[in-house]
Amino acid sequence: MSMPILRSTATVMALAILGSFTSQNQSAQKPTKPTDPLVPVHYTDIRKAAGISFVQDSTQTEEKYYLETMGTGVAWLDYDQDGLMDLYFVQSGATDAYKPSHPLRSALYHNNGDGTFTDVTQKAAVGGEGHYGQGVAVGDYDNDGFPDLYVTGYGRAILYHNNGDGTFTDVTAKANVADEGAWSTSAGWFDFDKDGWLDLVVTNYLDWSPKTNLWCGERAPGYRSYCNPGNYRGQKTKLYHNNHDGTFTDVSEKSGIGLPESKGMGLVLADFNGDGWPDIAIANDTWPNFFFENKHDGTFSDVSLISGLAASEDGRYEAGMGIDASDVDGDGLLDIYITHLDFELNRLYHNNGDGTFTDVTYSSGIGNKAILLSGVAAKFIDYDNDGWPDIVQANGAMVDNVNLYHSLVTYKEPLLMFHNLGHGHFEKTSDALGSDFNRPVAGRGLATADFFNDGQIGFAVNCRGDFPELLRNDAANANHWLEILPIGTKSNRDGIGAVMKLTTEGVVQIDQEKGGTSYMSASDPRVHFGLGKRSKIESLVITWPSGQVDKLTNVHADSIIAVKEGAGIVPHPFPKVRIR
Repeated sequence: MSMPILRSTATVMALAILGSFTSQNQSAQKPTKPTDPLVPVHYTDIRKAAGISFVQDSTQTEEKYYLETMGTGVAWLDYDQDGLMDLYFVQSGATDAYKPSHPLRSALYHNNGDGTFTDVTQKAAVGGEGHYGQGVAVGDYDNDGFPDLYVTGYGRAILYHNNGDGTFTDVTAKANVADEGAWSTSAGWFDFDKDGWLDLVVTNYLDWSPKTNLWCGERAPGYRSYCNPGNYRGQKTKLYHNNHDGTFTDVSEKSGIGLPESKGMGLVLADFNGDGWPDIAIANDTWPNFFFENKHDGTFSDVSLISGLAASEDGRYEAGMGIDASDVDGDGLLDIYITHLDFELNRLYHNNGDGTFTDVTYSSGIGNKAILLSGVAAKFIDYDNDGWPDIVQANGAMVDNVNLYHSLVTYKEPLLMFHNLGHGHFEKTSDALGSDFNRPVAGRGLATADFFNDGQIGFAVNCRGDFPELLRNDAANANHWLEILPIGTKSNRDGIGAVMKLTTEGVVQIDQEKGGTSYMSASDPRVHFGLGKRSKIESLVITWPSGQVDKLTNVHADSIIAVKEGAGIVPHPFPKVRIR
């Protein structure tokens, strides 16, 4: 999250990138247009009609506390297991320089199944008053069938245990996961030792406090700005091992991931090398991105530099923020996308299958098409269900007076969509998605979900100092799809780490149930496949973390199914949302 005022060469570099784009793009392979025409998709912001009144408080003051600019995250979760995705917004809090007129709290909204949501925060007891929240991770850490909430924040984090009756209990102290004194941003659940219980990774950011807050920017009125993260030391990543009794043990140093200094912003947890064990990829801010390879013995190897993921193709450590992984080119391996600020590039790294990645930002067609946008959160979604993962991205400059330093850049920025033309070649299609999609906002956390249970993926965006966006996907429903909710038995209950291989009319698609993703946010746990015009499913093969392999052949397209490890498809409600 590097700040523009301290990048004196940014404009020169941008011009160089713009100039080189033409020559590099001319030599790039021309993408093959899909045989099927693009399905028209329009996004509509239904936040107000849905009854969501939450407002993120920027806590902004003239002191320009570094903490203020971060924004907060958002999560989709089915907290009551009624088959409908509910929504949780993380809130900020009071600071030494900012005393709000009323207590600030996070908010949990129950999905009513009719296009509206009800604020149930008070009953659920997940408001976190007095906590300066940052991000959120969702996972069933005790395997009781109900998802729990881990809310990161400045100074400490909170673990809310889901009691299964619409209420939660703060069990942070008992669980030993407070991350006390640190500045936690993103977090993710995964089972790194494959013992059937979810463990927790927490990314921490800077060693900053109000006492060490510096004056950055010009001394002229209105020009004070937030400082570059290079002014502060980074903190370190935490790994908490699940003891199976409601408590966790800090194994950060023992595992190896807590050894290097970090400036962590986002993470994705998945098996990147196909050995059946989950690895860790972390987007760091002006710092080498991390790639930790699972050694199968409770430890990880830091292969960040040799993996090719640590820096850009030209060796730069950029302002890494949002991160996600998906098989963009159909080779069965998860590729990685990382967002960066304006005058940098959002990077796409191709997974070479040998533990290394190649920066394919230009050859993929992404290039510098968003060079004036500050990318914050990003998620892979198949928004038109054509069978190829696309990229949706929330943007917004880090400082409200950015135009005083860069006249081409604005504070509020529209969302961004890169449409996958097939085999990992992308084109920008934002302009075709409607005025709500293109409305400028100070985007921060972003989480995706099929919150209408109709196979169309929408998303929620937590906007700094503003109402959030709740964008419904109004597609023409011309393509087929399938969604899978994994239920582990020998494996962790959420099935995180499960690999899914779907074969439809001879076409093979592979995805995983991943941990983390985006920026300080958590998305729909159901794995979504777009199928294009293919309606016949030959097989769905799920390889669970335990090693159990389930092959299903009785699967119908255009449906949401729950698959239980060792048992196959089991009954589970997924009611279609009917708008009143």
